[in-house]
Amino acid sequence: MVETTISCIKADVGSLAGHVIVPEPMLDIMREHLKKEALNKGIIDDFYVFNVGDDLETVMTHNRGANDEKIHELAWDGFIKAADYAKKNKLYGAGQDLLADAFSGNVRGQGPGVAEMVFEERKSDPVIIFACDKTEPQAFNLPIYKIFADPFNTAGLTLDPTMIAGFTFEVYNLYEHTRIMLDTPEETYELLALIGTTSKYAIKRVFKKGEGKETQRIAAEICTEKLNVSAGKYVGKDDPVAIVRGQSGFPAVGEIMEGFTHAHIVSGWMRGSHKGPLLPVSVKDATPTRFDGPPRIVALGFQVGNRKLYGPRDMFSDISFDLVRKKALEIADFMREQGPFEPHRVSEAELEYTTMPQVMEKLKGRFKKIEE
Repeated sequence: MVETTISCIKADVGSLAGHVIVPEPMLDIMREHLKKEALNKGIIDDFYVFNVGDDLETVMTHNRGANDEKIHELAWDGFIKAADYAKKNKLYGAGQDLLADAFSGNVRGQGPGVAEMVFEERKSDPVIIFACDKTEPQAFNLPIYKIFADPFNTAGLTLDPTMIAGFTFEVYNLYEHTRIMLDTPEETYELLALIGTTSKYAIKRVFKKGEGKETQRIAAEICTEKLNVSAGKYVGKDDPVAIVRGQSGFPAVGEIMEGFTHAHIVSGWMRGSHKGPLLPVSVKDATPTRFDGPPRIVALGFQVGNRKLYGPRDMFSDISFDLVRKKALEIADFMREQGPFEPHRVSEAELEYTTMPQVMEKLKGRFKKIEE
């Protein structure tokens, strides 16, 4: 049985016209880097490079497992080369997500976002790579729940004998750095109580319940790096990625895609400080310009075989997502009418890493006790 690792590592290292798009020369720099430094040397088996808005995305397959120093250093060095191009040409946000002066063994906590999955290949392995711009890891909470725990979304939960036992969700508390495992359907309400609190909890992984190794049961992996927590200030939104496996004991690809048909509200958008609809778009439309948004998500479908990537298919280019896009844009209009007021602007607690602390410090001492 072939054991494969997919590493999806991304970073915002420079963009064109503000926060809009990674220019093609920077994508070429990363492609050439991965080909010369890794593919030709046998470090990786295959790769794909693309962008979502101002984020440079890499997908690599190999047999080195998760958190491998050589793989992470490979991505880091590529981001450095792309950032150097951005700095030389005075592009916007050059090197923005590279928080460290030098690579220190792992990109986690150094700025880039990471999702890595190690699995044993089946006879056929459809894999969907999701990538977001202008939002946070918790944006995946609702759709991942619907895909793996909601029979109204995923018919296989009631019709497929290999899925009826349910799935196990690994949930992270992103600020206390703790985690918990919850089983569905038995602990569905407890799961929803946590992941519905999107300001604090995020789904990290999903496993098929039952016997077998994790590499046989792993179904989804979500990037949960929080850029503002790593930097100690607001430098950009997290813009997470996710890897989801489909078919043959997992939700069908169509059921996976169905999880993104609701234009649900997420945090991010302008300055990471506003809430708005998550807009599913094709890669060519992942160029957020309206109020630096609305938040975008793209989906690339691959077949993985013998550690090779076949594809991708631009999954959201399907016209069946036109109505949810229309709905999302109508929601965007409504939210923008709220201006600087909640619920369009995120809560004070979520503004911790923006200018709100400075505003409160300036007003310190001017609040007086209310005398009834």
